[in-house]
Amino acid sequence: MTKITFYFCIFYFISLSVKAQEPDSTKINSPFSEPRYHYFLKTILLSNEYLDTDNGSYNTTLLRLLYPIGNKAWNLRFDLPLISANTNSINKSGIGDVTAGISYIPYLKHSNGVALRARVISNSAQDPNFGSGKWVFSPAVFYGRYLKSKKYLWISSAEYQISFAGHSNRNDISTAAFENVILYFFGRNWVSADAAFRYNNIAKGFQNNAFVEYGRKISADDLIYIHPSYAFGGMKTYNFGLEVGILILF
Repeated sequence: MTKITFYFCIFYFISLSVKAQEPDSTKINSPFSEPRYHYFLKTILLSNEYLDTDNGSYNTTLLRLLYPIGNKAWNLRFDLPLISANTNSINKSGIGDVTAGISYIPYLKHSNGVALRARVISNSAQDPNFGSGKWVFSPAVFYGRYLKSKKYLWISSAEYQISFAGHSNRNDISTAAFENVILYFFGRNWVSADAAFRYNNIAKGFQNNAFVEYGRKISADDLIYIHPSYAFGGMKTYNFGLEVGILILF
């Protein structure tokens, strides 16, 4: 997807009228209200992801805050990563690139909805090996839809990452991603499968990955999940990974 086509899609969805949203009851009974991807409640996510690479391993402990604002069609997001590396050249820990973002839902029904998101990934890593060395802007568009009487949820997304500032001796960033995830709900549990296809325009290659996930509600407001993943493609950035996390809704 070219930059022009991608931005056209974003501006098209922005042009959808806010009045297309149904009353507030929709927000608690819609694709973007499911706990794993909740847009309408304050959410804290604590997760830990281990990645195996050809040069060693990376471990990222992440604190994420999601904070709805206004009429709750808007959502703020902040990510604070702590990275530990065990490679041939580095064996230490430090803060990675801090991220801030905002999401907006211009269209929402009980069975489907559209969301837009814009993120800025800062060049804030304590060590050059823990970040890209660039400031990155990342717009994205999401489409969510229930399937089979709400037993299944499909979320599809398209995202583009482009660097706009940073160290001149680091590679620029220009990556397009198309991702699809299917979630199946049963009782207090869910399972999901995801495939993400990423094309790096700088490296001229694919950096894809796929995962499966099992999650469970352990209380009315707390959820846990486990999330193994596998990378594939000619320019893959890691071999396999394992993420575990807890979500707190309030």
